[in-house]
Amino acid sequence: MAHLTKDHTQRERWICIYPAYVNSKKTAVQGRKIAKDKCVDNPTTHEIRDVCLAAGMMIGVENKLYNREQNREPRGRIRIQMRNEDGTPRLPQFATRKSIMYYIGESIPKLKTRQQKHGGSTDSGQDKSRKKYKKKR
Repeated sequence: MAHLTKDHTQRERWICIYPAYVNSKKTAVQGRKIAKDKCVDNPTTHEIRDVCLAAGMMIGVENKLYNREQNREPRGRIRIQMRNEDGTPRLPQFATRKSIMYYIGESIPKLKTRQQKHGGSTDSGQDKSRKKYKKKR
């Protein structure tokens, strides 16, 4: 009867986090699990993976489609080991699913890739195309 025990080290027992769970652009019906002010705009599985790895979580990335997603992108989900074999939280600060989702929501905007996207740089490519157009005349 050993197969009836909960072995939290097996990947199938790990929790799943889809990007829609922490996407501020989604409604609760579309799959958002936490409050909008705790969410982030259009997170990717890569961003969630990076944030979780930096926190020391044991994770796995799977190419699965969230069943509430209408289109085929973005694909992917993150599996996170929450508990040790004995059932104790693997990381005490992340004892619940919501605590992990809140952490993801507050950490993704701090990523360098997010800060570069929202930097106040002008689009120099547009200026160059205008100059080329003027030269051709």
